[in-house]
Amino acid sequence: MQAVVIHAPKDLRIDSFPDPAPGAGEVRVRIAAGGICGSDLHYYHHGGFGTVRIQQPMALGHEISGMIAAVGSDVPHLKSGMRVAVNPSSPCNLCVHCREGMRNQCLDMRFMGSAMRMPHVQGGFRENVTVEASQAIPIADSLSLGEAAMAEPLAVCLHAGKQAGPLLGKRVLVTGCGPIGALMVVVARYGGAAEVVVTDIADAPLAVARTLGASLTANSATEASALDPYRAGKGVFDVLFEASGNQAALRAALDLMRPGAIIVQLGLGGEMTLPINAIVTKELQLRGTFRFDSEFELALRLMGEGLIDVKPLITASLPFNAAVDAFELASDRSKSMKVQLTF
Repeated sequence: MQAVVIHAPKDLRIDSFPDPAPGAGEVRVRIAAGGICGSDLHYYHHGGFGTVRIQQPMALGHEISGMIAAVGSDVPHLKSGMRVAVNPSSPCNLCVHCREGMRNQCLDMRFMGSAMRMPHVQGGFRENVTVEASQAIPIADSLSLGEAAMAEPLAVCLHAGKQAGPLLGKRVLVTGCGPIGALMVVVARYGGAAEVVVTDIADAPLAVARTLGASLTANSATEASALDPYRAGKGVFDVLFEASGNQAALRAALDLMRPGAIIVQLGLGGEMTLPINAIVTKELQLRGTFRFDSEFELALRLMGEGLIDVKPLITASLPFNAAVDAFELASDRSKSMKVQLTF
């Protein structure tokens, strides 16, 4: 079969790839749709992120869906022809964190399309993937395969929402409006937030945020004064979802947070220097959020029941053999939100 494989920065190829038959407890999924994530773009442009670097050719992709093409033995609940989303996480279920119910913190996690371990875990931008049956989650008849491929980023945001605690009636600020920031608008509204304000330095993603239910959007590069009313007293926002990974965005947001507010850091942009005095004196709570666990199936259920609509985020779908064009489009924030490959 063929796969979208990164060899080095800006060296993305369509390569021949092994296509193993499913063994016991496994299924083969014929991939239909795959979303290009920010981490995929980091591999494409820089060969990795942080200290992680590509050391061998690796198929990219972890936001994938498709149809079951073959079923191995000991898989009674799945049949050929079923439409599924593929959970890219494969925790060991044995380590201390898995046993504590924190499977997203697994010490031996195998996450699709990741160069964090050697050999790398191959990703899902392939014509077929063979995975553990537990990773193939059937989807509702009402859900398109493109929408199903959005389950992974939505799960990331649902987990972040869980880290923040109850959002009902809260005033929420979202900084950074890429796909994750935009989905945080959806999650915050679903959680009952009374107000959701979104900032970014580009106008196009802010326009998408408004369609998703943002109360107010502000270009922080050109409309900084739009946020002045939220500086009243010591600040008014109850929760910040920081999705840009930019130190300047986080530091600027601290002035807008009320005492005791919760900051959930989603964006990964490298090490930051923080004004600890402001965090201490305003008793702000800084919380991390990493991937997801049970939220993957929750994401599919919420979309399948029509409670969350992700269709406005899917701005383009290109055939996988035009992957370079798709990655370049996904890199242009003025033209795209979520770009998907079709197989």
